Amino acid sequence: MGIFKRYTNPHIKGLRRTLFHFIGWFAGLYKENDKIKVPEDFSYPMTLDFSEDKPSATFVNHSTYLVNAMGCHFLTDPIWSKRCSPFSFLGPKRLHDPHLQINEIKKLDFVLISHNHYDHLDSYSIKEIYKHFPDVTFVVPLGVKKWFLKQGIDQVVELGWWQNVNFKTDRKSPSIEVTAVPAQHHSGRRLFDANKSLWAGFVVTIKDQKDEKCFYFAGDTAYNSYDFKNIGVRFKNIDLSLCPIGTYRPKKFMETVHLSPEGAVAIHKDLKAKLSLGMHWGTFRLSEEPRDAPPYDLYNEMQKQSLNFSTFLPIEPGTSVNW
Repeated sequence: MGIFKRYTNPHIKGLRRTLFHFIGWFAGLYKENDKIKVPEDFSYPMTLDFSEDKPSATFVNHSTYLVNAMGCHFLTDPIWSKRCSPFSFLGPKRLHDPHLQINEIKKLDFVLISHNHYDHLDSYSIKEIYKHFPDVTFVVPLGVKKWFLKQGIDQVVELGWWQNVNFKTDRKSPSIEVTAVPAQHHSGRRLFDANKSLWAGFVVTIKDQKDEKCFYFAGDTAYNSYDFKNIGVRFKNIDLSLCPIGTYRPKKFMETVHLSPEGAVAIHKDLKAKLSLGMHWGTFRLSEEPRDAPPYDLYNEMQKQSLNFSTFLPIEPGTSVNW
């Protein structure tokens, strides 16, 4: 990768955002008049059963899930900081405390990082995780490993889209394959490093002699009609999909880099996922839809598509489900 290399979204249709578009958003250029009104008595229809003996996914907050299957433990885009920002005193502040602390996690094998934005690559969380779990392996997109090396962390695997890595510690342990898959988003932590590192989702397959489980972590993405159909073709048995459902208003400004519930349902269908769980909502205010709007808009889209509500759940932070 050359020094001037920048990554792009090959299938984007619509606004390719620049600093000037952000200024326009702050100035009210994309203001929408149709307000989302969530009925006071609205409750997403779901029945949750949970057993510690079965594969599980715990929604910590934002895009952070703790996923367990066949004795293997994964954490996605961990953030425990009070703000998703380069500053401790400025930037989006969390609306609730994490419902699980890092020191309460009993075991951790892998951490999946989708890209380097501050709400997905949180310096405080990474350092705390490494302190508690020095043998953990971080899996990141191209260009992100160097950030970890600067923190003194070298147990890092860097992948481009469709590249994979296999892990197996001994003959008795399950084999684990992690594949980086396309996402439609962007990257950057400073003013002049936009898109110099890649963004990605991940598909994780865990297999032993008796069983196989597969989960998809979307990271942060918008929808397009190419990438997710392709993921669904290549991985035909996705048991669990972790998919964003928030940060989608105003539509014109957000739709090329973030998912609405409508786009999330499209991914759910493209992947033919047995169970999808929502994320990227309710923890930080990063857009203009009300905090409680994503589950309601998800409900409306699932109803419109005549889909079983139990196959896509907008669980609250702190909730654990089996998959």
